[in-house]
Amino acid sequence: MIELSGVSHRFGEREVLRGIDLTLREDRIAVIGSNGSGKSTFARLLNGLQVPTEGQVRVDGLDTRKQGKAVRRQVGFVFQDPDVQIVMPTVAEDLAFGLKHHGLGKAEIADRVTEVLAEYGLSDYRDHPAHLLSGGQKQMLAIAAVLAVRPKYVIFDEPTTLLDLRNKRRITTLLHELPQQVVVISHDLDLLTHFDRVLVFDEGRIVADGSPETSIAHYLEMHSAN
Repeated sequence: MIELSGVSHRFGEREVLRGIDLTLREDRIAVIGSNGSGKSTFARLLNGLQVPTEGQVRVDGLDTRKQGKAVRRQVGFVFQDPDVQIVMPTVAEDLAFGLKHHGLGKAEIADRVTEVLAEYGLSDYRDHPAHLLSGGQKQMLAIAAVLAVRPKYVIFDEPTTLLDLRNKRRITTLLHELPQQVVVISHDLDLLTHFDRVLVFDEGRIVADGSPETSIAHYLEMHSAN
């Protein structure tokens, strides 16, 4: 499980998270909030992309501050913009890149790349220039590259923002079928209706924590009052 104890975070003088104490056990957890509420910073703390100014974040007992590399082997992160994540010229090379950094041998990498290409509908694009894929295909490649290394947890930052309806439905189905624990940061409230737990952030604090029905209602009420 992922645990946050007394977590606060600042960028210079600006405090973006304050006093967060959480234990994340559920299979499907969503995080919602207005722009600037702290939710994206929160997401980056979960796999050590950032470490908190105060407090601790632990993944299965591993401290992100002291054991960041080990944490990132456990926690995959899918960015909102797949172009940020795609680093190699072709689809197959991009999938292989992460596997090399996880210490797999050449034969195992080749087998895993073939398996992942088939699983995520990318087999016909093995040697295709990765940056010339459609938006939906890029998003699927970014997700496939993270899942190829078989993390235990996966964090998704706005996974459907750039997608058309067909690809949005595809990603929605994928999110619900993954065996990993999933944490999704999203403005897409329809995406979250069947999640186990929804956290609502406002001005760096958690102001609601419960079922999708209760948390989303709280979020909508906050905005209707403004």
